[in-house]
Amino acid sequence: MYCIPQDTIRLTASGHTTVDDMPLETTRFDSADYLDSEEAIEAYLEDAIESDDAAVIAHALGAIARARGMSQVARDAGLSRESLYKALSEGGNPEFGTVLRVLRALGMQMKITRAKSR
Repeated sequence: MYCIPQDTIRLTASGHTTVDDMPLETTRFDSADYLDSEEAIEAYLEDAIESDDAAVIAHALGAIARARGMSQVARDAGLSRESLYKALSEGGNPEFGTVLRVLRALGMQMKITRAKSR
């Protein structure tokens, strides 16, 4: 709960309340900060795969690699750290072989199951 001094609250012309002179500090959200267990990592990647969106899957792999240590994942995958960052960055488009190598480096593998009907 936050306590806001009454003298900083005002009513706008549209009838909404606003808070004056209070700087808002924010930090960039990074899902890698919350991937602190094997279960969290597995659930995160499963959700990404269920999205059927290659960019979401690449982003999830990048977050997992950052959580595990990008340099170590790159070494284990036989890639340079720079090429791994590039492949898994926003706008990156990793080759399927790269995805498989990263999964292997993370101690994971793909498993094929019948898709749920939509």
